[in-house]
Amino acid sequence: MKAYVFPGQGAQFVGMGKDLFDKSARAKELFQKANSILKFKITDLMFEGTDEDLRQTKVTQPAIFLHSVILALTMEDFKPDMVAGHSLGEFSALVANKTLLFEDGLKLVFKRALAMQKACETEPGTMAAILGLEDKAVENICAGIKQEIVVPANYNSPGQLVISGSQKGIEVACEKLLEAGAKRALPLKVGGAFHSPLMEPARVELAEAIAATRFSRGICPIYQNVTGQSVNDPEIIKTNLIAQLTAPVRWTHIMNNMIANGAKTIIEVGPGTVLQGLFKKVDRNIITMSAAI
Repeated sequence: MKAYVFPGQGAQFVGMGKDLFDKSARAKELFQKANSILKFKITDLMFEGTDEDLRQTKVTQPAIFLHSVILALTMEDFKPDMVAGHSLGEFSALVANKTLLFEDGLKLVFKRALAMQKACETEPGTMAAILGLEDKAVENICAGIKQEIVVPANYNSPGQLVISGSQKGIEVACEKLLEAGAKRALPLKVGGAFHSPLMEPARVELAEAIAATRFSRGICPIYQNVTGQSVNDPEIIKTNLIAQLTAPVRWTHIMNNMIANGAKTIIEVGPGTVLQGLFKKVDRNIITMSAAI
């Protein structure tokens, strides 16, 4: 069985999507439609912008979404048995498996990016990657910090968990986690405390837009971030997608469940190869590859 997976924020690079645009008339049409929907030429920033341009949340999120989705929509042999996306990538996966229309997916992603940017400005925070400690140990230490917000945010693979919260909370947690035996506690260069309670204003804003958008039954199940479980019911998908902004990304659970349910080949659709590497940490024998037009 084939699982198609879609990357999240951080996978962007200057020039992303340019080959697609040049080689495929269908891709060019979709990119131009995106420029029209967004009311600015995101293609210019993707193809010829700077790293700084692409780091702006309002650019990063739609750029990665477009690269991933347009690649999926222009592949001749795109026949998924299951899909999943890491954080932002969940929206890409939902368009690829036909739960969401391209236009609706892009509008939601842009709304999400703007809402998250606003939340980052009003509720400052940060994130850190914790390496070499069991999930339970990280959870317990985060739960023990009472005066500040600090929570597990991304369960990326065994021994790699990203925490999120207030600046002070992350500093305190990193100290305690290193004392508890973590190999490393790496502060991340991010705009805010994603997948934490500090994103609540963005969740409320996005919830309204998701509730007003039509979701269909997809061509295959999606494994969602909030639960790590396989879902094909549009209403459950909506509920989970709304919860995603303040809940942790359970990517380790997604990988284990996909493999347990028969995934033999993992195809990463979009920029980068990060997700392939995470699957290899769970099962060295799994076949991984990047999608190509």
